Amino acid sequence: MLQLFRNFFKSKLGIAFTLGFLALIAIAFASSDVASSGSFGGVSGGDRVAVVGDTKIGTAEYSMNVTNAFNNMRQQNPTLTMDAFVSQGGADQVFEQMLQRTAVAEYARKYGLRAGQRLVDSEIIQSGSFNGPDGSFDQDMFRAVLQRQGLTEAAVRSDLAAGLLAQQLTRPVGFGATMPRSIAQRYAALQGESRKGTIAIIPSMAFAPKDDPTDKQVQEYYSQNKQNYIRPERRVIRYTTFGPDAVGDVPAPTDAQIKARYERDADQYAASESREFTQLVLPTEAAAKAVLDEVNNGSSLAAAAKSKGLETTSVGPVTQSELAQNASAAVAQAAFAVDRGTIAKPARGGLGWYLLRVDSVKSTPARSLDQVRGEISDTLAAEQQRAALVDLSTKIEDEVDSGRSLAEIAKERDLTLQSTKPLTAEGNVYGTPGEKAPEVLNRALTTAFQMQEGKPQLAEVDPGKTFLIFEAQEITPSAAAPLKDIREQVVAAWRRHEGSVKAKEASQRIMKRLADGKSFREAMAAEKTTLPPADSIDMSRDEIARGGQVPPILALFFSMAEDTTKRLEAPGDNGWFVAQLDTITPGKLDDDDPSIGQVRTQLGQLVGDEYLEQFVKAVEKQIGTERNSAAIKAVKDQLTGANNRLN
Repeated sequence: MLQLFRNFFKSKLGIAFTLGFLALIAIAFASSDVASSGSFGGVSGGDRVAVVGDTKIGTAEYSMNVTNAFNNMRQQNPTLTMDAFVSQGGADQVFEQMLQRTAVAEYARKYGLRAGQRLVDSEIIQSGSFNGPDGSFDQDMFRAVLQRQGLTEAAVRSDLAAGLLAQQLTRPVGFGATMPRSIAQRYAALQGESRKGTIAIIPSMAFAPKDDPTDKQVQEYYSQNKQNYIRPERRVIRYTTFGPDAVGDVPAPTDAQIKARYERDADQYAASESREFTQLVLPTEAAAKAVLDEVNNGSSLAAAAKSKGLETTSVGPVTQSELAQNASAAVAQAAFAVDRGTIAKPARGGLGWYLLRVDSVKSTPARSLDQVRGEISDTLAAEQQRAALVDLSTKIEDEVDSGRSLAEIAKERDLTLQSTKPLTAEGNVYGTPGEKAPEVLNRALTTAFQMQEGKPQLAEVDPGKTFLIFEAQEITPSAAAPLKDIREQVVAAWRRHEGSVKAKEASQRIMKRLADGKSFREAMAAEKTTLPPADSIDMSRDEIARGGQVPPILALFFSMAEDTTKRLEAPGDNGWFVAQLDTITPGKLDDDDPSIGQVRTQLGQLVGDEYLEQFVKAVEKQIGTERNSAAIKAVKDQLTGANNRLN
């Protein structure tokens, strides 16, 4: 479940990211209205989980980073619980990364590196998490977000500065790392390697108990494997929509309004002319005149351009003002001074000297106020209705902010309330495959799964046309399904598990017979239980690579030594594999094969990762770290609710 998380933190990009931007993760979540875990109780905020050099890492800081990492993972896996995150090592991963980042920052300061205020300012602004409606950084929003999360600006800036110091120090470490060509060639040749052998599956169900388990056995198995039965968080969303009908009849535009709009847009209704051209741009005036002479002597503009290695392009339809903006006023004046079919005299523009042939001319006569009165009236009416709708939405938003309930708002305006079936964060109806949330909620689902229960919000569904008011009416947290609801499923899993234990014993017996010289068929046939026949394997690394994701048993098969036998547990308690490798045929590769260079580049990246990992470990050792195991455990217990379960 956390493999992506682990792999990300192990990569060079992941290390750099974690060393530099744990604080920005927190800020980004805060600015996205992801609810924080609340005040950190049970462990004093002054307690520390570690001391790195001269820097103390407090319990509150550790708790915040774990919570934000957990929230980040839940964006990809909505069924993830804090219990699962902590038990599978997520909190430990965050803790180790905090130690690394702090140690590297301490080391950087020790040797004179600095991260000034302007650099920190730049990182905050570039994060984009605090941009206002105009798209630029909003200082008030920044401070409001920090206040909402219980953070001080000084603490955030200090955290960002530490991350920037770590980046300055770590980026050069793995830069330019390479692997010798001879080693890269050996690895590249492996792609052509082929192997022969045998793979057998010993299925669990062949050994599964036939009798029903006792209630105690079912309960024990369920208790030990609750994480396999986690149901996702479900929410019932109550909502209503409103559009133009909600504002009723809007007064028709007056004659004065229509006249004012006509005068404002006078250029739009004035007489106009647009033209289409064939264009050729040349570097000098002399070159342009030479081409014009060729055309005047019977050549076409396209042919004259081609003889000089150039091509003509089509332009338009454009007005004179548009052409002046795109080329220059001189070009536009020349192009609009000649008749259709004529080439204008050369004129200088932004790209060089322009030759333009007029291909078509379209003249549009002026339109009087009476001619466009209806058009303007319709436009104004639509604008006024949209404005009234926006005013209504603003008023409703103010009511929502003041604490009015969705039911009160809907009743006052005679809006129809609807409630969804329980939904998952992905927008699926829980327990009904293929059924989705109403389309009108698509853009609001992410927010709906971040809101508190009974706290409505307003969203614009179709800009200027349709608005949505919605709330989380009922929230069912992610948790293991009650045993009574899934007893048959648990019993089936118990049978597989018990069968897997017996299948493992059978695989041990089969491997012993193979070691004693029996053939694969003889070793399998000696079992009292009927087993599926083994498969003969004859394939190359290239073949399994082309197949996409490599099954674990084939990955094992291609990592074994020749004339050996190994076993591997199948996923989901489904049985055990036994693999026997008979022969390995090495691949052949020419010295100039391009794949050698590709493999060398990939290996160089891995070497850089190793350099960086070793460097960080050496820094940690030199700076020195002290861990407070009791405080670390207290933070985990607080986050998972273990303290409450014990009380």
